[in-house]
Amino acid sequence: MSTDRAEAREVTEGHGTAEAQEAPRRLSSARVLDIDPLLDDPGTRIVVCCGSGGVGKTTTAAALGLRAAERGRKVVVLTIDPARRLAQSMGIDSLDNVPRKVKGTEGDGELHAMMLDMKRTFDEVVEAHADPQRAAAILANPFYQSLSAGFAGTQEYMAMEKLGQLRARDEWDLIVVDTPPSRSALDFLDAPKRLGSFLDGRLIRLLTAPAKLGGRAGMAFLNVGMSMMTGTIGKLLGGQLLKDVQTFVSAMDTTFGGFRTRADATYKLLQAPGTAFLVVAAPERDALREAAYFVERLAAEKMPLVGLVLNRVHRSGAGRLSAERALAAAENLEDPRIVDQADGKAGLRNSPDTYGSSQPPASETAAAASEEGSPADAERPVDRLTAGLLRLHADRMQLLSREQRTHDRFTARHPEVAVAEVPALPGDVHDLAGLRDIGNRLAAERPEHPEHPEHPEHPEHPEHPEHPEHI
Repeated sequence: MSTDRAEAREVTEGHGTAEAQEAPRRLSSARVLDIDPLLDDPGTRIVVCCGSGGVGKTTTAAALGLRAAERGRKVVVLTIDPARRLAQSMGIDSLDNVPRKVKGTEGDGELHAMMLDMKRTFDEVVEAHADPQRAAAILANPFYQSLSAGFAGTQEYMAMEKLGQLRARDEWDLIVVDTPPSRSALDFLDAPKRLGSFLDGRLIRLLTAPAKLGGRAGMAFLNVGMSMMTGTIGKLLGGQLLKDVQTFVSAMDTTFGGFRTRADATYKLLQAPGTAFLVVAAPERDALREAAYFVERLAAEKMPLVGLVLNRVHRSGAGRLSAERALAAAENLEDPRIVDQADGKAGLRNSPDTYGSSQPPASETAAAASEEGSPADAERPVDRLTAGLLRLHADRMQLLSREQRTHDRFTARHPEVAVAEVPALPGDVHDLAGLRDIGNRLAAERPEHPEHPEHPEHPEHPEHPEHPEHI
């Protein structure tokens, strides 16, 4: 019994404070990603946070932007998150297509934030490359309105377009990009090329051909072929839609040829020195499988990957107590027949050895003890509470074990990828203080940081006076 309670004390002491809960026990021995040198380097101009949905990309991007700003840089964070959590956490009522300065930051730098307005960005491209009359015709075209509002790949294309605009202005030291949420993290790389190829494709150019050839001569030249083609397409798409498309491409003929070129230019910007990709994931099988696929794709596309940010990593300050030991102790406390709690000897109280002896049956002994107000009965509620705590700890240790195995598989597959771990938080991040905390946790991965277990001032370091070896 004393052993079971001692193990319970180890759990309560290990989980009783926030500091203990966050004891930095890394999931693996992978290379540590050092965030601060990346953010401090004036040569780093773009940081792209990418990964599958629901792994904390938006929070990570905002935390990195805040940390860079408070270390002296002028930063803009571009998010495509429709939940608008970024605006709330930065104390801004709403975000739009114009960078808004964030108040309440510390240090000499500046932090701005904006949310991609996909349609407005597309409108800006049209307005910048067409005269006012032609631009008005394009913006009013039904086909263009559908294309700019929700055509497949438009969001990713416009995210890259906006990134190119921000970089060309050269107003910010650092641009942090939160990539669009999508079913596949690869959409951010693939969709702009697909859309550019569509807008510059054979069908669009064929529809544009009469306008480019000019007047009635051009139409007469292509009259027979165009009639056959438009008749077929009209049956498939509908006559009005075809007319809208033809009107659209006729108005856009001066800007066609630029879509693919612009997408390629931004793509090269992502490959250039000064750009850094951070893959963001959670210690879950699907998220890390997607992260591994993205790492391989970035390498194939020669994109500059700097590391992996692993969010929501669970830790325990009582890691020396295994799940098996915790469960065994809980069972001992929950069933008094397993261990003779009076003298600490193992054996069933209702064992056949008690029959025929001068000792009364265990049930009679328990009843007599109950009538006398036995201390054991007074301890039963405490034992049940303690057993529940031990089972919770066992669940936590089993979760840690699963996360460890998942992370180890990723590390074995990609040992070259540096990793920064962010411990799981009890709640959502909703203000600058929470974002600042995330940034501090990322920085705490550095061995020279006092919160890192390899630092001499950390309690888990062998040279620390509070290390178990010295107690």
